[in-house]
Amino acid sequence: MELATPHHSSLLFFTSVLALLAPLLALDIENLGRLHANLDEIANLHSGKSYPDEGGESVRLSRASDPQQTEHRNWPKDCSEVPAGSPSGIYIIQPTGLHPIVVSCEMNVTDGGWTVIQRNRQSTEITWAESWSTYKYGFGNLHTDYWLGTEYIHQISQQKVYQVRFVIWDATNNVKFADYNLFSVENESQGYRLRLGTYSGLAGDAMTSNSASTVHDNMKFSAKDLDHDTYSGNCASSYGGGWWYSACYSVRLNVKGAIAWGSLCNGNCKASAILIKPAPYC
Repeated sequence: MELATPHHSSLLFFTSVLALLAPLLALDIENLGRLHANLDEIANLHSGKSYPDEGGESVRLSRASDPQQTEHRNWPKDCSEVPAGSPSGIYIIQPTGLHPIVVSCEMNVTDGGWTVIQRNRQSTEITWAESWSTYKYGFGNLHTDYWLGTEYIHQISQQKVYQVRFVIWDATNNVKFADYNLFSVENESQGYRLRLGTYSGLAGDAMTSNSASTVHDNMKFSAKDLDHDTYSGNCASSYGGGWWYSACYSVRLNVKGAIAWGSLCNGNCKASAILIKPAPYC
């Protein structure tokens, strides 16, 4: 009987590993690397829970170790479709018309189901001074601070009628909410223009200010290399991060070390997060 050579054994091992990984690699998760997520920490990649299909029927997802079923999973369209009682964490979603992407789902705040599209801390390591294309597809780290991606935010917001919650940790680390009952982001040809509804909460209505120079509602997104603001200069370049600027801001969340939310905390907010989910009447 012929014994396997070391080279042959290594080849067999490599082939076996590829066979095991193939179903996972076939998922083609668009932003996995950009947001520093790992396959082994994605909650719904390793679960057998059920998700609604296009017709509202329940489809049970197989475990990641099943090579016959993994690539045929029916991923949730946003975190609101993650089953109630699931933990907060990293999940795969697949918004309509997109490849699967990874997001952070907040399942513990106000009935859960929130898709987290931004998170930042005063001590962040991110500079936030990124280009239009980098903001478009996202950057950062899902475990700490990140921007999900303006294109992905747009695509998610077009699936249903959404609401948004801005979570602000003020200068003394108290948590305040600013809720808007409508939220959408237009497509890139429209500059990813932001549309907000009616405000409620305790943080203060800093996004739909009556001042034309500090309003953010109905503004296009600006980055350091693509200026859509109403200022004679470039707000994104001057103030350190991409945002829906006018001339220039009342709110500045995408910035290193100087987070601002209206009169609540002007440059000394401790942290921020932006959460979206379908409006309750939809």
